[in-house]
Amino acid sequence: MFQKNEPPINKKKKKKRRMSEKDTETFDVMELAEHVKKQRWWNKMFGNKQSGPAAEKYSVATQLAIGGVTGWCAGYLFQKVGKLAASAVGGGFFLLQIAHHTGYIQIDWKRVEQDVNKAKKQLKLNSDKPPKEVRTKFNEVQVFVKKNIVLTGGFAGGFLIGLAS
Repeated sequence: MFQKNEPPINKKKKKKRRMSEKDTETFDVMELAEHVKKQRWWNKMFGNKQSGPAAEKYSVATQLAIGGVTGWCAGYLFQKVGKLAASAVGGGFFLLQIAHHTGYIQIDWKRVEQDVNKAKKQLKLNSDKPPKEVRTKFNEVQVFVKKNIVLTGGFAGGFLIGLAS
């Protein structure tokens, strides 16, 4: 390996160049939070924390339109994905039934019944009170729905129309 006194293997000599004022670059450190506060579109859309929900800044018609369009998109996607999932589950169940009746698969129905009963008991024990995380999220959703009732109503209507289309 290399010893301390040996020069490096690269035999080309490099000229050392001193950096002048022209070579140095200066950078301004910009506070992102301050930059965002100066952006009109950000303030217009999300507003300050003290100004309340963003939906209050729009008219009722605009809120209904935004909620309706997003609801329709969600409903339409839910319908398409739901059909695909139902087809996959139903097709899989159908194939398992065929395999069972032709003798490829043997099902221990007593064990299935025991496992289902055991799962029912566990669900009954844990159904008394939902976990803290679920209660917290549910409360957040309730507050959002109450503050943005017009937007939520538009979303619900659009979702149902999206499911039907």
